[in-house]
Amino acid sequence: MTKHITTTLTAKPLTKADFAPFGDVIELYKDNEATPQNRFTINQGFAERHHQLATVSHDGGSVGLSIFLAQPRALPAVLSVMEYHPFGSQAFFSLDKQDYLVVVAKAGDEPKSADELHAFYARHYQGVQYHAGTWHHPLLALNQVCQFLVVDRVGGEGINCIELDINEWQVQVEF
Repeated sequence: MTKHITTTLTAKPLTKADFAPFGDVIELYKDNEATPQNRFTINQGFAERHHQLATVSHDGGSVGLSIFLAQPRALPAVLSVMEYHPFGSQAFFSLDKQDYLVVVAKAGDEPKSADELHAFYARHYQGVQYHAGTWHHPLLALNQVCQFLVVDRVGGEGINCIELDINEWQVQVEF
């Protein structure tokens, strides 16, 4: 039986300003954002450091680096679950130079409907870091299996992944 979709979200381009309520966009500083404190030459002039693009938070546990293999989603992609991590931020960066979709809702109480969801189209040179507590859909890779570098809290006390089934919302995302 085909699922009847009642809501379609259209992903908008991922920008730092639009994504700020949910987390950080991880990308090189543009000329108008650069300062001597956040973009500077290192290694005897052979490298330029774009410093502290995001700050990792973790309550207990430690910061871990992982690689996720995300399966590609057919578009429009049907959304099924939202999740959040109460004890730390979580960052994703595509290692395969592939664009992807990001769906979020504000931190706090669980979203009640698709009206609270925001969809973004992330370019292959952009990563995202969700603030602790930000609701988000699991990775939405496009076109091919995609490797993502993940930086998040590992170990520690407490359950750090809370899920909400949203299948009954009958929502999909496209761009």
